[in-house]
Amino acid sequence: MQIWVDADACPVVIKEIIFRAAQRTSTLTTLVANQLMYVPPSPYLRAMQIAQGADVADRTIVALLNQGDLVITADIPLAAQVIEKKAYALNPRGDFYSSENIQERLSMRDLMTELRAAGIETPGPGPLQLGDRQLFAGQLDRFLARHIVPEKQ
Repeated sequence: MQIWVDADACPVVIKEIIFRAAQRTSTLTTLVANQLMYVPPSPYLRAMQIAQGADVADRTIVALLNQGDLVITADIPLAAQVIEKKAYALNPRGDFYSSENIQERLSMRDLMTELRAAGIETPGPGPLQLGDRQLFAGQLDRFLARHIVPEKQ
């Protein structure tokens, strides 16, 4: 099991939580971005810089992930593709996307896009709050506790 991070828009504080969890659980974690990303020195952390362009990072993640991997993303269409590949998708605010909720989230996203295209101002997500960070950290810790197979001594 690996962690993939849609890193261009991922908040720094969330990346720091991911770095600590990856190190603590010895989980290979890759940040995918179209800009150079810093990752602390660790055998479990790596950054992958990909070409500029719409959805290039998304396509890269989907092409490389395996069933059971975890993807950290706020991108709902990417989350839908992750779920189709039988992997897991977690929002940086601590919400898991699932086969039960992804269609509703896609529909709401599409509606908001249409409203903005029609010139209607719609609110974006608010700033990341302490509660969001705590929820994300807790969800990530519980997920890793359930899905990481301990190494044999």
